[in-house]
This record gives sequence, structure tokens and C-alpha cells, in this order.
Amino acid sequence: MAWQMFKERFSVWERATSAYLQVWLENPLVLEPAGAMMTAMMRTKAISDRALESWWGQVGLPTKRDQERALHALNELERRLLDLEERLEDQER
Repeated sequence: MAWQMFKERFSVWERATSAYLQVWLENPLVLEPAGAMMTAMMRTKAISDRALESWWGQVGLPTKRDQERALHALNELERRLLDLEERLEDQER
């Protein structure tokens, strides 16, 4: 019974809040600054990612790009080994 009352009250609160927020969040006075802030945050993140990658490389540790290249090379080698194993099995038959 208490749970049912909670659910009903929550539903009423959610409908009222949802209607209010919908109008508020569609307002250009809110959207434009929020978009500008998001753009600035993404630019800052990109700059910090490049700086961190540069520092990581200068220290001599592999960067994400280096790791991806190494994994790709390993994948290619594994694929070639599997192909060679299949060819050997076919020749032995």
C-alpha cells in the first residue's frame, strides 16, 4: 500500500516536472549557452588529449595510436598463420 502511494505521487510529480522541463529545455536562451559550453568542453578535451598523447610519446611509452597499430599487425600475423595452417592441413590430406 505504501509502495502504491509512492508510485502515484511520483507519477504526479514526474508529469508536472516533465512538462516544466520540456518547455524550459526547448528555450533558445538555455540551448545556445549549453551548446556553446559543450563545444568549449569538447575543444578543451581534444587539446588535453593531444597534449597527453604528446607527453606520453615523449616519455617513450606507446600511445593509443601505437597500440592500435601493434594490435593490427598482430591480428594480420595471426590471420596469416591461420591461413598457412589451413593450407598445410589441405596439403597433408
